[in-house]
Amino acid sequence: MTDDKVARINELYHKSKEQGLTEAEQDEQKALRAEYIASFRRNLKAQLDNIDMQNPDGTIENLGERHQKMHR
Repeated sequence: MTDDKVARINELYHKSKEQGLTEAEQDEQKALRAEYIASFRRNLKAQLDNIDMQNPDGTIENLGERHQKMHR
């Protein structure tokens, strides 16, 4: 998600509060919001997948790998 797209999301939000959006603008806003949420989820998952945790027995386990093993 680029800064330009985030700025456009904000621009459409403010316009919707001030004067309303056309149907095309509503569709654009919906698509941009969906893209933003998908990007946010990908970034969060990548961060969580890079977390290492020390188990009580002293071993180090990557949470991303642990999650993948649990959901196979």
